Amino acid sequence: MSQLFTGRRAAAALATAALLLPLTACGGNGDAKKDEGATKSGSAAKTDLTVLAASSLTDVFKKAGAVYEKAHPGTTVNFSFAGSQELAAQVKNGAPADALVTADTKTMDGLRADAGKPTVIAKNRLVIVTGKGNPKKVKDLKGLTGSKLKVVLAASQVPVGRYSKQVLDAQKLTVKPVSQEPNVRAVLSKVELGEADAGLVYKTDAATAPGKVDAVAIPDAQNAVASYPAAPLKSSRHSAAATAFVKWLSTPEAQKILQQAGFQKP
Repeated sequence: MSQLFTGRRAAAALATAALLLPLTACGGNGDAKKDEGATKSGSAAKTDLTVLAASSLTDVFKKAGAVYEKAHPGTTVNFSFAGSQELAAQVKNGAPADALVTADTKTMDGLRADAGKPTVIAKNRLVIVTGKGNPKKVKDLKGLTGSKLKVVLAASQVPVGRYSKQVLDAQKLTVKPVSQEPNVRAVLSKVELGEADAGLVYKTDAATAPGKVDAVAIPDAQNAVASYPAAPLKSSRHSAAATAFVKWLSTPEAQKILQQAGFQKP
């Protein structure tokens, strides 16, 4: 009888153990899911900033962004480059972004309801850009008026287009462009590809195509100064990080990068 009772107790213990095994396994999976959730939560702590920036900042901002990310682990800076007027339209249409940098104060001023207080981070000037070796021998602004010269300018809605009109009007010069482009890089590309003989671009843009184009300086007295304001956007989901990035653009570290690329001090 004692042996039978002992046998029954052993069987019951085995049955109980069999029932507990699946519960232990479920508990283990639950812990794994919690750990997975914690990992995901940790990843969510990283910040992805989207910065809308004028086309003329394409090369220098890529360098600046890499430096900023290295100094701010966990923050990724994604840039979207276009003409300032296009960027303004994106902001007004509610495009998801965190900060904005334009190539003129006029465009930024039109976004006071959408952006925080702007800070000018750099300045620029215009140059005449020609094909490599300047085959048409363009020497000055007046040279752009030649009837046989194919000149390309930016559209008047684009900051560089307005600056171009400003300097030409001041000298009472009439230039009939073969095309009007949506941003300064498009002007540069037309000349670089030989589709135009000359154009007006920022000094810093001409510097991005060494050996492909030539740049003819415009005297300061005949030139225009382009200002680049930067501001965090009020719709940003990362307002603190956006403000920090905009402030960083005025630091000695960022200013060194901008000035090495040919931009002038604010």
